[in-house]
Amino acid sequence: MKKVSNLIYHKGNTVTVIDASKTVFEALMIMSEKNIGALVVYDHDQFVGILTERDYAQKVIVKGKHSNDTLVSDIMESEYASVKFDDSIERCMEIMSERHIRYLPVIADNHVVGIVSMGDVVRYIIEDQKATISHLQNFISGGVM
Repeated sequence: MKKVSNLIYHKGNTVTVIDASKTVFEALMIMSEKNIGALVVYDHDQFVGILTERDYAQKVIVKGKHSNDTLVSDIMESEYASVKFDDSIERCMEIMSERHIRYLPVIADNHVVGIVSMGDVVRYIIEDQKATISHLQNFISGGVM
């Protein structure tokens, strides 16, 4: 069974953070510059939540607020789901499906050490299946000769 640690090792553990006191506009600028859909939110060196593009759409745009006047702390998700290195990739999929979310922080020692997106999970599973198929093809063709 593949674990979150395998996925993080494969994709890297870069975590982009923002302070809860920053504006949503500042958060959007970071997301745009880095071409990412979520930020990890800290307040005084303490992990307090996650901010996603969906949070912006549902809690700013739809409600007629302005990103320059709204703080990250006002719209971030503070009741977040998370995973640990030892959790399975299947567990990530279950959590994401049950909660209808696209991003999961990876927690170790009360710190975010990575973030897993639904796209990361799908890409990882596809690559893993391709490797399995390749190994089976090599085994079969090697066994026939």
